[in-house]
Amino acid sequence: MNQDRIDKILKQWQQESPQLDVASLAVVGRVLRIARLLEKHRETVLAEFGLNVWSFDVLATLRRQGSPYQLKPTDLYSLLMLSSGAMTNRIDRLEQDGIVVRLRDSGDRRSVIVQLTPKGIQLADTVMPILLESEQQLLTQFTTPDDQETLITLLRQFLVSLENTIK
Repeated sequence: MNQDRIDKILKQWQQESPQLDVASLAVVGRVLRIARLLEKHRETVLAEFGLNVWSFDVLATLRRQGSPYQLKPTDLYSLLMLSSGAMTNRIDRLEQDGIVVRLRDSGDRRSVIVQLTPKGIQLADTVMPILLESEQQLLTQFTTPDDQETLITLLRQFLVSLENTIK
């Protein structure tokens, strides 16, 4: 089996501090490395459409809400796990690009609703299949549906556990 960067790191730690139990690094190090590589891949695909990961996250979150493709900023930043300040900056940028608009909330005149524009809807509908296909290509090494299902099950189990323990 091929060696990866994490194998080299584990070997170095074993030589330098053999008393350390680095078993967790074998998993966590790989998960972190995979996350960075997937984000880099996603950034490359999205850049062709003038998007980056954060702008796509907002776009996709609004698009998957269904018509009329809108949320309150508080709901958006909660779903995206952002601060209100970060969300405001992102909405500002997307509004400047004509991807979203801010509408007055008819139920609460003090608040606004963020809604995808027709340009934003079309962009989401163009980008999503291309992104999904490019990411599916990254999974071709899992040659059987059972391989993919095993990976999905293990990742889900790990994620649920983390979400329940790390707040």
